[in-house]
Amino acid sequence: MSGGVEGGRAGIPSYRELEVIAINAAQQAANVVRAGYGTARSIATKSSATDVVTQTDIDAEVLTRSLLTEATPGCGFVGEEGGITNPGARVQWVIDPLDGTVNFLYALPIFSVSIAAAVDGEFVAGAVVDVLRNETFSAHVGGGARCDGEPITTSTCHELAQALLVTGFSYTPRLRALQGEIVRDLLPVVRDIRCFGSAALHLCWLAAGRLDAYFERDIKVWDWAAGAVIASEAGAAVELPCPENDGLVLTSAPALFSEIRSRTRSLPPNLL
Repeated sequence: MSGGVEGGRAGIPSYRELEVIAINAAQQAANVVRAGYGTARSIATKSSATDVVTQTDIDAEVLTRSLLTEATPGCGFVGEEGGITNPGARVQWVIDPLDGTVNFLYALPIFSVSIAAAVDGEFVAGAVVDVLRNETFSAHVGGGARCDGEPITTSTCHELAQALLVTGFSYTPRLRALQGEIVRDLLPVVRDIRCFGSAALHLCWLAAGRLDAYFERDIKVWDWAAGAVIASEAGAAVELPCPENDGLVLTSAPALFSEIRSRTRSLPPNLL
């Protein structure tokens, strides 16, 4: 997520402008999600019987795509509900219209809207709205990270024993078993471990110094794209999924990164 200049590419909004566009679309989508809170019901499932979709997911994504297309004509999309469209476009939007759908379904108050912008394959801007707290986290490459427009920075924690960690769990039973083993090994050596159910908010809270480290496997690009830009711009150490790390997303206060990485990176061959 490094490199590139802020704007200056013919026909392409600047990174700052893409951040503003993402903020506007995410806030309007959050209004749709907020209106559906407390009345949600599952209308479909995705990767498993517990990976649900609500009508609000769909309505929020339809609105988001419309707003972003109006702001950046000819753009492409990668969306949780609507799939991939116009993959050759230089500007691509990666959107999760409701990150934390299970929380939303159960009327638990932690879920978000997440929108990231990529230019020529590089993530350069993003916005995440905490729907019920009405907080907006945002960033663009080279411009720092913000919460409601005010600068944020990651934690300065440097001792694992004092670190508050957050994680999430796969919908795949064999990976959940592995994740349970990792949590079992970490729990005695850290301050505590939380699981709130929204990867985008995990990353943003890490960026704002409310958490000291976040790790998770088996999440999709729309779950982490915007939050990873925000965390990186807030000064966090960030590792994103690749074949070499078995799909791990890891962000932390810089001083904690190496030790947490060594405890979470390798998977037992029988669980791959």
